Amino acid sequence: MASYVVSHEKAASFYDHYFRKSELQHQTHYCPGCGHGIAHKLIARAIDELGVQDRTVLISPVGCSVFAYYYFDVGNIQVAHGRAPAVATAVKRAHPASIVLSYQGDGDLAAIGSAEILHAANRGENITVFFINNAIYGMTGGQMAPTTLLGQKSTTTPFGRNVWNEGHPLRVCELLASLEAPVYLERVALADNRQIMKAAKAVRRAIENQVRGLGFSLVEILSPCPTIWKMTPVEAQRWVRETMLPVFPLGVFRDRTSQAQPRPTPAPPPSAEDIPRILGLTDGAGRTAVPGARREPLDVRIKIAGFGGRRGQRCGRRRL
Repeated sequence: MASYVVSHEKAASFYDHYFRKSELQHQTHYCPGCGHGIAHKLIARAIDELGVQDRTVLISPVGCSVFAYYYFDVGNIQVAHGRAPAVATAVKRAHPASIVLSYQGDGDLAAIGSAEILHAANRGENITVFFINNAIYGMTGGQMAPTTLLGQKSTTTPFGRNVWNEGHPLRVCELLASLEAPVYLERVALADNRQIMKAAKAVRRAIENQVRGLGFSLVEILSPCPTIWKMTPVEAQRWVRETMLPVFPLGVFRDRTSQAQPRPTPAPPPSAEDIPRILGLTDGAGRTAVPGARREPLDVRIKIAGFGGRRGQRCGRRRL
């Protein structure tokens, strides 16, 4: 009987079958030629190679990749539009040993979430961010994104993006490179096999930086969107190479990994019993230090509700 060696298989960080889907549980919900599936594969493979699956937490966005938790067999938290860096910060600070990955599209990160990504990078949070840039709002039907190119048509720029009306495309890597704290910033693309190979190295390096505790890393990934661009998959990859790359040049915009020192271990949080003294509400003996200070226990229960995005009939309303 002939022996064989498996040289290529599904990453262990993916579920064997996507049981969280109601149908077609053997495949993803992404359109043919979409870059999200490739990006997912690169991330899952890097998680496997670094051996961090059991302590990885993926922060899922609002957008086409809203259902990333269908596929990754890791800790998953889905967050409100644009808020992934803020939630990633909280998770990493609460669980410093975890590997926290924020996965966001251009509308999610560069529009409604621009403040969150800017300040997380400026603080040098020890998280890893993957930024999928396809120059358009994909899930909601093709509106102009901050990264939409000049002259590019969308449902909200039917005559093409105009510099005098909508401004210039936002270059996220260049913007974050102006800050002091980020350790690693690189822009890659998924327009051909050679570029995908280079993207795989950048993805692994960005996660490895967090394993080493070096600080904030972001990889921007130029990705095709054939459906919204109204192109075939082959045409979409060619459009990335010929049209997106001149506007968003590939390369490393920040690399301080060789000089960066691991971030110090955060101090343990105070006990709940000690918080009133820290706030000056009681003295060291537990006596009320502020006249009229409230002594009865507070009701700290919260109620959370919401639903994910919609994309035709693919995304149904969900309650948490």
